[in-house]
Amino acid sequence: MAIIAPSVLNADFSRLAEQITALESGGADWIHLDIMDGHFVPNMTFGPMIVAAIRRITALPLDVHLMISNADAYISAFQEAGADLITVHVEACPHLWRTLENIRTLGVRPGVTLNPATPLLMIEPVLSLVEMVLVMSVEPGFGGQRYLPGAGERIAQLKRWRAERSLEYLIEVDGGIDETSASGVVSAGADVLVIGQAIFRQNDIAGAVRQLRMSLQA
Repeated sequence: MAIIAPSVLNADFSRLAEQITALESGGADWIHLDIMDGHFVPNMTFGPMIVAAIRRITALPLDVHLMISNADAYISAFQEAGADLITVHVEACPHLWRTLENIRTLGVRPGVTLNPATPLLMIEPVLSLVEMVLVMSVEPGFGGQRYLPGAGERIAQLKRWRAERSLEYLIEVDGGIDETSASGVVSAGADVLVIGQAIFRQNDIAGAVRQLRMSLQA
């Protein structure tokens, strides 16, 4: 069964504790945290202090996606804030091997991702180092975008490489995932679904998580 990782990018931060409790009640598996710096992507969100606050709210795994230019300088801060997984962009890490090993040394599960137009071959050399590969199915930086169909081919290729090389990384997909697109990406090989607006635009957040789970089971 796919892991459901709601992204709080679309949450109402004045009601964040209440909404995270609703996610837990609905059966969410992880909490996905989109960290943006206004430089690597054209938007800004939050930093380690908010991650630490969310850590105090929930025991669910915190899946931290760093969309920032100088990721290496902040990895330890997000580890101290309570991140369970940290995913970095190949485009933002000139010494990617060292970055991923640093994440693991700090006791955090390392992940790697890339923008939709970046060739998948760019992350092939580090697949043995990561516990998760994040496939961006939108251009990073904003919530509420439409799913890019080409992401399915990338998910399928990552699934083939995983089988051919006897690797065990999870395949995560982020962007435009809702009840319509979720089943297709799971069929292609996705293990983790990052979902934002499709959950948080609903009045009943717990019910939205349960409905998504039921649609996948169907």
